[in-house]
Amino acid sequence: MEAFKLPLPAEWVEPVWLGVQILLILLAGYLTQRFVAKGLTRLGERYPFPPQLLMPLRGGLRWLIMGSALIFVLERLGVSATVLWTALSGFVAVAAVAFFAMWSVLSNLLCAILIFTVGPFRIGDVVELVDTLDKPGVKGRVVAINLLYTTLIEAEELGTGSAMVQVPNSLFFQRSVRRWRGSDVFPSSGFEK
Repeated sequence: MEAFKLPLPAEWVEPVWLGVQILLILLAGYLTQRFVAKGLTRLGERYPFPPQLLMPLRGGLRWLIMGSALIFVLERLGVSATVLWTALSGFVAVAAVAFFAMWSVLSNLLCAILIFTVGPFRIGDVVELVDTLDKPGVKGRVVAINLLYTTLIEAEELGTGSAMVQVPNSLFFQRSVRRWRGSDVFPSSGFEK
């Protein structure tokens, strides 16, 4: 008696083959990730690497390997690598702008804490941010210090009245600063007490 064979329809062969390829890609990614993790563990046992170094390295490599496997799977499913690259680069660009904006805010907050604790100047002092030796920068009397800006009031120039300038706190730690105590008198600068 001949064995009963059910012929596979031709339209089933392609999806089954695609599923096998996807499973093989995911299995290869998993095995590669496990191999790299074991290699890092052995490296950590052989050499005195601190665990604070190995844990982020292991996690970063895991994400890189499994992310690459996911990209290969999406490519097998018909998603263009160009589309993926465009989406990824757009996301990274937005994240970089957001990080830069957040870094700027956090930098100013930290510098405000340093201004309050270290006391390079205080309210009532006259300060000048020096750009270069031959080019004077912003100069004024400190009238307010908040978490993001230090507010200066500039001297009267050319009879136009005084202007208030808000200087980001981080600039006071990036440039040279000249400071005169608030009790000093500077008739030539327009800041008489």
